[in-house]
Amino acid sequence: MQSELNRVFAALRMPMEAARKMKYKGYCARVEFDHVDEMFHGEVAGTRDVISFEGSSVEELSREFRFSVDDYLTMCAERGEEPDRPFSGKIALRMSPDIHRAAAMAAQAEGKSLNTWLSDTIASSVA
Repeated sequence: MQSELNRVFAALRMPMEAARKMKYKGYCARVEFDHVDEMFHGEVAGTRDVISFEGSSVEELSREFRFSVDDYLTMCAERGEEPDRPFSGKIALRMSPDIHRAAAMAAQAEGKSLNTWLSDTIASSVA
């Protein structure tokens, strides 16, 4: 299945990474290709609410992604509800005491708090 998805994205001249990083208004999408129906199916990742979309081309998929997010935000506003946001920006992190110590020492050496150092380190790894 994964090789089929890679083939489809390559044929559409859309890198796999670009498809996996569909972003709009702070929401990110997860995309799969159904080779039987020849359709892309997407779902917004990281929310409790289900926000899904589909398209038969990359352009249609992208348009439907934006439409689905906008529709979700409009629906929440009409109901007077706060939209679910993908992530709060806070994580609980567990690690060995040795790694904790090494990270704290690295942060101190750079004149940063451990939180800032971890955030900067993660940001540079995922950028």
